Amino acid sequence: MRLVRWLQGVLAIAAVSAVLSAQQPALNPALPLIHIDNGSNSAAAQKAHYLVLVSLDGFRWDYAKRDGAAHLLALGKQGVWAPQGMLPSFPSLTFPNHFTIVTGLYPEHHGLIANSFYDETKKARYAISDPAVVTDGSWYAGVPLWSLAESQGMRTACLFWPGSEAEIGGRRPSWYARFDNKTQATEEVEQARLDDAVALLKLPEGQRPHFITIYYSEPDHAGHQYGPDAPETRAAVHRMDVLVGKLKAALDATQLPIDLVVISDHGMAKTEGPWITLDKFADLTGFETVGQLLYGKSEEDRVRVYNKLKQATSQFVAYRRKDVPAGLHYNQNAREGDPVIIATGPYAIRAHEPEAGKADTPPKAGSHGFDVQAVPQMKASFFAAGPDIVAGKTVAPFENVNLYPWMAHILGLSPAKNDGSLNILAGTLRDNGMEAQQEAAMTPTTPEPVKP
Repeated sequence: MRLVRWLQGVLAIAAVSAVLSAQQPALNPALPLIHIDNGSNSAAAQKAHYLVLVSLDGFRWDYAKRDGAAHLLALGKQGVWAPQGMLPSFPSLTFPNHFTIVTGLYPEHHGLIANSFYDETKKARYAISDPAVVTDGSWYAGVPLWSLAESQGMRTACLFWPGSEAEIGGRRPSWYARFDNKTQATEEVEQARLDDAVALLKLPEGQRPHFITIYYSEPDHAGHQYGPDAPETRAAVHRMDVLVGKLKAALDATQLPIDLVVISDHGMAKTEGPWITLDKFADLTGFETVGQLLYGKSEEDRVRVYNKLKQATSQFVAYRRKDVPAGLHYNQNAREGDPVIIATGPYAIRAHEPEAGKADTPPKAGSHGFDVQAVPQMKASFFAAGPDIVAGKTVAPFENVNLYPWMAHILGLSPAKNDGSLNILAGTLRDNGMEAQQEAAMTPTTPEPVKP
């Protein structure tokens, strides 16, 4: 089976190389892309503008100003930015928020309620480190922006983005890269993503993607390892800023009408204290656990553990799932577990210590995942500039679910069901979000939670 998969990968890469060899310039071989033949851009799509969406993982809302990120600050002054940050969805984790940004759905509606979790119906676990589940579209709900565009005759490319390797909404992006955590943070691969995006924009009009995502894992990695205030994290901030500057110059050189949107999924806080281990407060016998998520097999067990945990410590609050505050949008999906544990500060929580014989390690220096109202360091970044975006405007903090209808509008696409509203960011658009009221009225704001 491994040999078959390896051969399939080699053939896919060879097919991409064969297609690109006939078209100049060729893509950087440091980042092999998988090509899905979704046909050519429709006539309407060829007339549409372009949108390049860049994510800088863990780029806290205040990093740019704090560390003098000249290129990002210039982008914000040229277009729009959120000087007080963008509000991530709960939990403020990487996969849930990246998928929220491209679907406009809160995590409990699109199904990725954490980076890792258990599904009681599937009797299986989702983990971002498991390629088999990450590439299985049955774990996801909603229609990501690339699937939306492809279904409406517009070609897309994902140079890494959570969920982009799976077939979701019946579609895949025309071009996508496989996520590799071992290599995706190297400077060579960081540059390759930039080069490949520009090369894709130089393809003939029929094949040229109009929506491109680019994902960078920094400064998240540095923030976890060293903490948000460390010199190493500041260095990662500057490296990402330089990449944004290079990308902006390269996009400008194409002379195409491109809107560049640079965001992050969440912020970063300095972790306080040692591990908080839940089974020190309650007997979790009979529970499935993933991280701090608790899945009781009977109502009796759920009540018993809830009663033990609800007054255990001031460092977290225990809720029955149905009672989690509505503002967190985290009380409708069985994948969230029951009871639900919500940290009251930047504390590291887990259900159990490592098994006997396995080394225990202290929490990472920096962490995220917390409620942005309780831990404002979770606020994310937002910068955007281009032909469709007004110049010199700032916006107050807004929920990231609102990016989806906004980006769909820029691309001329009819959005799928989502939790956002075009009205929130309509004032940042040169056309003032024309027909925003009508589109918002037609878009249900409370989609059903994902049903596996």
